[in-house]
Amino acid sequence: MKILGLVTARGGSKGIPGKNIKVLGHQPLIAYVIQDGLASNYLEKVVVTTDSEEIAQVSLKYGAEVPFLRPEHLAQDKTPSMDVVLHAIDFFEQEGHYFDAVCLLQPTSPFKPKGFIDDCVQKFRDTQADCLVSVLEIPHEYNPHWAFEMNSEGFLSIATGESTLIPRRQELPHAYHRDGSVYISKVALIKEKKVLVGGKTVGMISNKAYHANLDTMEDWNKAELTYQKLFSCAE
Repeated sequence: MKILGLVTARGGSKGIPGKNIKVLGHQPLIAYVIQDGLASNYLEKVVVTTDSEEIAQVSLKYGAEVPFLRPEHLAQDKTPSMDVVLHAIDFFEQEGHYFDAVCLLQPTSPFKPKGFIDDCVQKFRDTQADCLVSVLEIPHEYNPHWAFEMNSEGFLSIATGESTLIPRRQELPHAYHRDGSVYISKVALIKEKKVLVGGKTVGMISNKAYHANLDTMEDWNKAELTYQKLFSCAE
């Protein structure tokens, strides 16, 4: 199975200006996912799709391929990730390079345990899934079975559609949310359904100690603390 490792990193960033190449700990943010991708035994290529020459140069320095600069219309605040992924797939197919799946790696989730990407790929292959999503467990107080929807009159209904609440925390089924660390999707799914998550979907539980999702400076400050914990332990 040929898998394209794809790192998405546009130049414009409002929440954290210049975040993709802003230094987190000892290196630029984007370097973490590039290095993790290059360390994988299963990714055919690690490619950065960006509209920024500066990001491209930093990415090349850390070993990624940057075979094209993303057009401006695919680097806007509201540009769907799907359009960016399809653009990369189309570029390579026009060059005669075909992939079975895409492993999407987002710089905004920089930390991963050693070998995590390969563990994800192995599970994706073993289960013959259409896609794999890395996830974290939702704390019980936010479990969807304990969540409500409110109508226009202010009346509540259980979000899962059940008529009565599950009374005890111990009886709640485990629920998970996407953590943004790894997405693996078959190219056939991406091209046919225009989705990254769909069809037969398998989850890979991440290590919460590595979790970071960088959208605001508050997120960045938390990631600095996570970095200190992870790398001081490594030393």
